[in-house]
Amino acid sequence: MDVYSSIVGFFQEGGFFMYPIVVIFALGAAIAIERWIYLTKATVSSKKLWIQISPYIRAGKFNEAVSLTNKSKAAIATVLGYGLKRSATAKRRDDIEKAMEESLMEVMPRLEKRTHYLATFANIATLLGLLGTIIGLIKAFTAVSGANPAEKADLLSASISVAMNTTAFGLMVAIPLLLIHTFLQTKTTELADSLEMASVKFLNTVFDRQIESQSKSA
Repeated sequence: MDVYSSIVGFFQEGGFFMYPIVVIFALGAAIAIERWIYLTKATVSSKKLWIQISPYIRAGKFNEAVSLTNKSKAAIATVLGYGLKRSATAKRRDDIEKAMEESLMEVMPRLEKRTHYLATFANIATLLGLLGTIIGLIKAFTAVSGANPAEKADLLSASISVAMNTTAFGLMVAIPLLLIHTFLQTKTTELADSLEMASVKFLNTVFDRQIESQSKSA
């Protein structure tokens, strides 16, 4: 109960700017949870689809592979779908590679969506905390200026401690948001790297089969 009372008292003493910082934290937390769920599902579904589709690619059964990509909403389905459709008509590796790079440009905005807001919210929370402190200090010095000289030191120290609450709270919000932003960026980069690796493996497999078929026909 003492902990709860301390938290409530800390929040109430911070003043008006504690409320927008809470709103920013709530928005940041919602975005972080949504992005983590989305990226986790995207990673799992992409790995699952690659395990299913790679045997068909190695066997040259591209029609079966295309049907799997058409049924799936995984990020890797978009990338491989572009490559499979392009490989049906393209004779050069560069043509298929360009098609898959185009598909990555289509997928990446979905993977990175809203994550950048977390860094922005962290900065805003810090700035709101500083602004609240500055306004609190201005009010404190204004109030102290008309107080009894014997009471000025006590009033000023109490007012400053209250005014610093907003900066402290702003930093308590900003630091976790920055850490979560870094974590989600790392997760996004790892997923993007896995998509690029799958693209390279796909290209190597397709052209290895072409070389084998050409050598057999020769």
